[in-house]
Amino acid sequence: MRLEIPTHQSGEARFAEACARLATAIGGWASANAGTGTPLPELSMFAYSAPTFAMCSMYEPSIVVVAQGAKRVSLGDDRFTCGAGQFLLTSVDLPSLTQVFDASPGTPYLSVMLKLDLKLAAQLMIDNNVAAPRPAQAEMGMTLGSSTVPLLTCITRLVEVLQDPQDLPVVAPLIEREILYRVLISEQGARLRQMASVGSQGHKIAQAIAWIKANFRKSLRVEDMAGTIQMSMSTFHHHFRALTAMTPLQYQKCLRLNEARRLMLIDNYDAGTAAFTVGYESQHQFSREYSRLFGAPPLKDILKIRAIGPLIQTGSMRNGKPLE
Repeated sequence: MRLEIPTHQSGEARFAEACARLATAIGGWASANAGTGTPLPELSMFAYSAPTFAMCSMYEPSIVVVAQGAKRVSLGDDRFTCGAGQFLLTSVDLPSLTQVFDASPGTPYLSVMLKLDLKLAAQLMIDNNVAAPRPAQAEMGMTLGSSTVPLLTCITRLVEVLQDPQDLPVVAPLIEREILYRVLISEQGARLRQMASVGSQGHKIAQAIAWIKANFRKSLRVEDMAGTIQMSMSTFHHHFRALTAMTPLQYQKCLRLNEARRLMLIDNYDAGTAAFTVGYESQHQFSREYSRLFGAPPLKDILKIRAIGPLIQTGSMRNGKPLE
């Protein structure tokens, strides 16, 4: 009698199985063609059964893990294509253009977004002797990485524990800590460690970005902001642009136009009201800058969006909730 010795799965097979398990977990929770919130405010899931219209989204410090399908994210002149088994890591608040391009009814796009707590990241670095990266050339605050089986398994466990409300308050924080730890020690974790390190240049820029985001309707004096975070104007501009692919004023403008677009699309504001609501004093300037960013005047752009199938909603400035 011949004894059959079981063989271990290959690394590729285990990885494919981990992606499939995560896709199943997301599919059992997420609503079709929409972003879906969960009992955990920091966790969202996304499912699209068809390609989407490109829309502006506000990415907060977060990790987006794609289980199935693919999307494209544009930040300035840079493009990130994130497919199944990859993750998009964002270490600072960034307004970006997002489009799902690989999705169908039989194989929908499925992903999960977890907002990351930078204070917890800093504490984990201390508790686990995870060193902050040495000062180096400033890098963009968004990067693409390859998931690992342990990371995919952690994300899946977090989605699955949503089905057990009695366990959620105790178990979810433990899983989130492990996810954050695995991100910190990943090949792309240096960018997150830089932002979490108090006193670093990245951390100072993050403070400036947080102020602009919270006060984007107000006038912005870049000189005053640079002085507040104790940086020279040239250093501030250099690091701000390296992280965001924009100048501070361009960043503010993008926030304003993104919110104006949302107000018109979701809340049915007319262009003039939206312009003044987000801080513009001249409707003519608003229309000109809107057309430059979105490729069409406000009314024409909104009508075009409403006429084209599923879309990724614009990120709202309300409540600070990130939308993919």
